[in-house]
Amino acid sequence: MLEYKGIYYETHPEVYEPAEDTFLFAENLQVERRDRVLDIGTGTGLLAIIASKKCSKVTATDINPHAIDCAVKNLITNKSYNVELKKGDLFEPVKNEKFDLILFNTPYLPTHKDERLGDELDAAWDGGIDGRYVIDRFLEGLEDHLNPGGRVQLVQSSLSDIDRTIKKLKGIGLDASVTAREKCFFEEVVVITGK
Repeated sequence: MLEYKGIYYETHPEVYEPAEDTFLFAENLQVERRDRVLDIGTGTGLLAIIASKKCSKVTATDINPHAIDCAVKNLITNKSYNVELKKGDLFEPVKNEKFDLILFNTPYLPTHKDERLGDELDAAWDGGIDGRYVIDRFLEGLEDHLNPGGRVQLVQSSLSDIDRTIKKLKGIGLDASVTAREKCFFEEVVVITGK
């Protein structure tokens, strides 16, 4: 069992284990008390648990069935009963729903076909050739799932064109900027916030 600031969680070999990008995101979440929050790609559920302590309702999704199982255990351990889990890809599990805040620790690593592991864990980090395959799909569906005045926070890497993400967010009417950054190995990981 691992611990992060009083939250206890387990991992699974085929679920992304919270790392520097997760903790940077966790420390910079902008959750408000009345927010209805969507956490896409919840993994172990750590961000959903943190958000659930600050607001009334969180919906957490993941395409990886091992992540859903792992998150269920962690939600129970932390008594996070105001989190609803749904399995599916990006916005597919919340088709007709809208949220005040959408969170996504994106799969942002540029990846060639031969670098994939061939298991469920690929979904957590495989961003396609330019690192933007999932990010761009997410941005295309974002506007349809934000309440008026809704916000988004996402994590991505300097390897996957941060400026392009900010430009796309501004294109749907959000005031977007980098609100946190951390140097990690061969890249810079950032939190982008759009309001």
